[in-house]
Amino acid sequence: MKLEGRVALVTGASQGIGHACALHLARHGASVALAARNQQKLEELAAQIAGLGGKAAVFAMDVSDEEQIKSGVKAAIAHFGKVDILVNNAGITRDQLVMRMKRADWDAVLTTNLTSAYLAIQQVIPGMLKQRWGRIINITSIFGQMGQAGQANYSASKAGLIGLTMAIAREVASRNITSNAVAPGFIETSMTAVLSEEFKQNAVKQIPLGRVGTPEDVANAVAFLASDEASYITGHVLNVNGGMLMG
Repeated sequence: MKLEGRVALVTGASQGIGHACALHLARHGASVALAARNQQKLEELAAQIAGLGGKAAVFAMDVSDEEQIKSGVKAAIAHFGKVDILVNNAGITRDQLVMRMKRADWDAVLTTNLTSAYLAIQQVIPGMLKQRWGRIINITSIFGQMGQAGQANYSASKAGLIGLTMAIAREVASRNITSNAVAPGFIETSMTAVLSEEFKQNAVKQIPLGRVGTPEDVANAVAFLASDEASYITGHVLNVNGGMLMG
């Protein structure tokens, strides 16, 4: 899966799955535009990538802000000359039972997890169409496929990403641009670290492979979909969940 000469933009790259994806894409030869709110963590990741002989640049970006997405992507294109691979990974949770969920928490999750992906895609599509090559990869979730109590906003945003993925796939396939999603299951990140040990143990019982996933498990799937080896795959949701959801 060689990605030399390719430029990848990864949102939410400062930690967790986004951090692993950026590092993995760089290891496969891609230059990486690192986007997130925490500039210090992005700088540390850029230094790590440079230490491996790769290329990375930092673009501080709050994906809940439309103008920051537009200016950030524009800056990344200006710096690297193009964006070949877009990984829409940035996401938040604001969990609550739906009868108690505040409209602000609904809006914040939908804006950050779904609307940001649409806006970022809009910014990179013109260049991909012109060069007749592109990879759009949206990080959704198993809970966008099966739902989760207390996460109506999160589940809706991730299910929306799946629909967005398929719609974009149909729109741009004729220009050699693929649009796919990766749906992680239970992955060990800062988002899941706050969960109780009892919850984690019960979750593992539902996973046929018998273990929690790692950010690297997801990054491997992303790198594959970004490569030429996946050139005949589009509109697909690649499950990375240890068998937690089948069918």
